[in-house]
Formats: sequence, C-alpha cells, structure tokens
Amino acid sequence: MKVDVKPEAAVHLVRGDDPILVAEAVVAVADRLVGGGDHSLMLEELDMTRLEADGERTLGPIIDAARTPPFLADRRIVVGRQLGCFTKAADVAALVDYIAEPLGTTSLVLGWEPHPSPSVRSGSPPKKLLDAIRAAGGAIIETSPGTGKAFNAWIDAQVKGSPVSLDAAARKLVAEQIGEDASRLVGILAVLEAVYGPGAHLGAQEVEPYLGAQGSVKPWELTDAIDRGDAPAALTRLSRMLGSGLHPLQIMASLTAHVTRMVHLDGSGATNEVEAAALLDLKGSTFPAKKALAQSMKLGTGRLREMTELLADADLDLRGATALPNEVVMEMLVARLASRSRR
Repeated sequence: MKVDVKPEAAVHLVRGDDPILVAEAVVAVADRLVGGGDHSLMLEELDMTRLEADGERTLGPIIDAARTPPFLADRRIVVGRQLGCFTKAADVAALVDYIAEPLGTTSLVLGWEPHPSPSVRSGSPPKKLLDAIRAAGGAIIETSPGTGKAFNAWIDAQVKGSPVSLDAAARKLVAEQIGEDASRLVGILAVLEAVYGPGAHLGAQEVEPYLGAQGSVKPWELTDAIDRGDAPAALTRLSRMLGSGLHPLQIMASLTAHVTRMVHLDGSGATNEVEAAALLDLKGSTFPAKKALAQSMKLGTGRLREMTELLADADLDLRGATALPNEVVMEMLVARLASRSRR
C-alpha cells in the first residue's frame, strides 16, 4: 500500500475509517522505516494483548519500548496497534509527554485501529495527541480514500505506488468493481503482481478475471438512481448492496429515511435548501436538503403517498407477510419506487 513516510519523524500516526486500510498502512510504514535492516532486531510490535490486563488499558508498554535504546542495530521501530480505544486526552497524556522529548533512536508508529472486542468503544485520536505530533514534526497518515474524484485519485495513487501498472480502462474497471470496498484494492493489486509479475503493464482484459464480485455502493447511489427513475441502475446498486452483506431491513431504513424527508418537505412552505435543512434538522452541508426539496416538489403529494404505501407494504413483507424471498421483495420495491419517480 502506498503511504507517505517521513523517515526523520519521531512518530507516525495512521488513522482512517477502514481498519483493513489502517492495518495495511501501518505495515507499510514500519517496512519503510526498517528499510534493509533486520526486522527481528529493529522492530517491536505491541497490540492490546500487551496493553491490557484485568480490564485496564494503558499505553505504558509502548512508551517504555520507545524509551529503550536499540540493541545490535542503530534504530528501533516501535509499533502500537489497535489503539482506537484510547479516545480521551487523559488516556494519551503520558504519550504526549514522550512525543515532546522522544528518544532519538526510536521511530514510533501508532495504528489507530479499533479495539479487537466490538464491545469496547473505539474512536478518533484525541486532539491533544494530534497537536503534539504536528508540533513535533511527526506524520499523520490518513487512509480514508474519500468519495467521487477523491476516491478515483486515491485509486490512481495506489496503482502508481504498486509493482504493476494499469491503463485507464483497467483503473476504471477496478473502481467500478470494488465500489466503496476500498480495502479490496490492496488484495487485487497483490494478486495481479503475483500473477503477472512486478513491472507488468495491464489492461482491462488482463485485470477483469481477478476482480471477484462487485463491491457495495453508498446508499445515496441507490436513492439517486431511484430519484432519476432509472430502474435498471437502481436494481444494479441494490444487488451490490445485498451482495456485500447488508440486510434488506438496513436498506429499507435508508429508503424510508429518504422518502420521509421528502414527505416532511411536501407542503411545508420551504423555498430553499437552508429552510429545508432547518425543517429537517440537518446539520452541516445543506446539499441533502436541497436534493430532498427538489425531488419533493417534482413528485408532489400523490406520488409521495404512493411511495410511503409501497414502503409500508414492503416492510410488512420483509417481516413475514409474504412467502417471497427478501431479495425479491426489495427488487419489487426499488423498481416500483423508480417507476413513481419516472412518471
């Protein structure tokens, strides 16, 4: 995985939304810092099995390791993993103190991955820690690929940093296939390198057999297709969401929220996105409110009522009112919603 490493920095913190991408980036940073050295002598890795005892979690072992001089090497690379449970300023106070006066022969790598137990709350690094890293000239590596143009740029950067190269058609095919499952790109590039060898220049025909099933898509891609009245596109996006493991009731929740917004705006008197956002109690960007207002005005009360009834009927069907498979219930619902938008 391509990451920007600052070899001279005392600390690298890796964060992001996808634990797989964070883990891959941590490994990439550590490997770059070790370089041609001996991993067994230079690298020490600590995860929650070393940082937790009797329900108490502490960063103390990481700090102790960072303060230990190297042995039979000129440098130590200390890697802390699964640190997402340290979310409070008090949790990282001792680490902040170390970063202010780090040992010159230690490179510290912090992987902000979730705690291995889903029952333990994980979150973002405390601002106090991020400020300390920046003040010390450290590196904060963001692995989230973003969406839209940012996502395509992220794919291009990963491909350029890989041992194989893809032409424009192949990159486009990969982006379409992985959808929002960005972490799949890491495995795909590794497979292509194994099959074709480092330095290979590949087109869509060479890449396609190794892409696997299509990844999921964002919920708004489904609702946008429905709003356009594009039933084929909407059904394709529904299939990808179901194929990625999303339960039909989760998708139903997104569709219901989407239509409910438009119902709330119907006849509300809102004339612009700011007023619509206020009525919907939306914080931040007003773009979702703008879309909901425009679609509400386009559909009108009659079609919105029909959509609400379709959602209610499908909800009952998903809960046992019909013998039809859930996937069929969802396909019928999405096609019918799209038809209401197309009229």
